[in-house]
Amino acid sequence: MTQEQPKVTLENECILASRCKTAGLPAKCNAMCAAHAQVHSATGRHTLANVPQDYRLVMAGNSPARESQPKVYRNIDGYIATFDRQFEAAEGTPIKSLYLVSIAPGTGKTTTAVAVLNEYIAHHYAGCRKRGLTPAKRPGYFLDVTAWQADYNEFNRPRVPDEIAEPAAKRYYNAMQHAKEAEFAVLDDIGVRDYTDQFRADLHAVINHRVTNRKPSVYTSNLPIVHRGEKSGTTAYNLDLYDVFGEDRLSDRIRDLCHELPFEGESKRGKTRK
Repeated sequence: MTQEQPKVTLENECILASRCKTAGLPAKCNAMCAAHAQVHSATGRHTLANVPQDYRLVMAGNSPARESQPKVYRNIDGYIATFDRQFEAAEGTPIKSLYLVSIAPGTGKTTTAVAVLNEYIAHHYAGCRKRGLTPAKRPGYFLDVTAWQADYNEFNRPRVPDEIAEPAAKRYYNAMQHAKEAEFAVLDDIGVRDYTDQFRADLHAVINHRVTNRKPSVYTSNLPIVHRGEKSGTTAYNLDLYDVFGEDRLSDRIRDLCHELPFEGESKRGKTRK
């Protein structure tokens, strides 16, 4: 007589688990769960949201950066509490954007940004179900600006073969459209110093579209938001966004309805995530 194999449940592989009444129940919490499939996709990761595999289950409560950045996470917890505003009328108080900054890499900016993104996606799905609404197909999106620029460079190099240029161009413009349309987005690492004029214009188009349409974003950078003639508040930063973009328009757009959160300390890479 063969023993019945225990059924695998998905409560440890789903960002909805803390909000789900059937989490851990074999009859419901399995690969047939429609909610899990919609949020994580059939592959078990956020392919629609473009969340990197290593970050797919990071939430504010389990974030590796929480212990080392207590001041930041007190603000993050309060920020997440505003996510119900997404269900208010268009004239209601908008959800603000966040600008996560530190001069040192590896202090937890990206980890924190993705944790907030995952919280938004979970909040969106649970909130829609509670209100009898249909969840958006892609409520949140992660844009790695460095990788996005790499795709731009790949299809703009001279004499690049079509079989290389065309897939890169398709990835680039798809990412641009998703970053514009998602209700919530992370724009990771916007402080790159070698933007071309056209790439800078495309980045500005994404940011301008999101700000104009009151779509909240989380930006990460190693440069502070500073106007020409202003001071960053610390001599640690040798450059700011104006130095990179050469104008105030982009920094103005970014800090409109935006709260800047500085990350402290040195790199934790090798001990935790970025």
